[in-house]
Amino acid sequence: MSEREHDMPGEAESAAGKNGPPGAGELLRLAVSIAAEAGEMLLAERPARPKVLATKSSPTDVVTELDQAAEKLIRTRIREARPYDSILGEEGGDTPGEGGVRWVVDPIDGTVNFLYGLPDWAVSIAVEVDGTVVAGAVHNVPRGEMFTATLGGGAWLGDERLHCSTGVPLGQALVATGFGYAAERRRVQAEVLAKVLPHVRDIRRGGSCAIDLCSVAAGRVDAYYERGTNYWDFAAAALIASEAGARVGGMHGRPPGPAMVLCAEPGLFAELHALLAPLDPERG
Repeated sequence: MSEREHDMPGEAESAAGKNGPPGAGELLRLAVSIAAEAGEMLLAERPARPKVLATKSSPTDVVTELDQAAEKLIRTRIREARPYDSILGEEGGDTPGEGGVRWVVDPIDGTVNFLYGLPDWAVSIAVEVDGTVVAGAVHNVPRGEMFTATLGGGAWLGDERLHCSTGVPLGQALVATGFGYAAERRRVQAEVLAKVLPHVRDIRRGGSCAIDLCSVAAGRVDAYYERGTNYWDFAAAALIASEAGARVGGMHGRPPGPAMVLCAEPGLFAELHALLAPLDPERG
């Protein structure tokens, strides 16, 4: 039995999940199945240029019809398998349930990439038990990559165990970041970026918080920071990055959240935090 197979649920765990507290492996298996189905639907139904259904925080913060269709599909599949669980979704809000299990869903993380046909957008599904994320799946649909993790079970890309890069000093670090939708926030983020750029190897802007965090987990970038992300953007991917050895947090010891998400191996995390702190990146 491989290390990966050992982390996946067997019949005993699946039975326990139906009659008592669910196992993380059982929840992950369901999350992966649903994320894969939603991804297949999105690829099959995506027109040449998806129709913008609405905007949210600004005219550039868009929602497509397929964002809503994907979340509806995900919610339906969760309800079919676990009808009493809570669900928090980007498009549908918080639906209360019974017991301690809550699903945190972003049907398309990277909607602007999806809109323009760029290849970095993902279906992100995390599962909490009693307020702690115990399983997460991030499906980079165009690239056919499924990132997964369970709490204490490691981070994976398919059958490959993931480990973040280590021993990289800030000056040699490839750092991912993102930008908000409001003009004033973008102005501040540009000011911060101008001060960060001379002190790192280079900057990457991919357009999906979930994929950026998974890229840290996979060693494709060394660090990531961004202001303005929501819980559903990073809930699954933060677990994946953490299980790959990265530290995920906010500024000044706070947890990750809309004010700031930082991610890197612990030593680099400290260096990046020290660079950002005097720049007051949470303003604006």
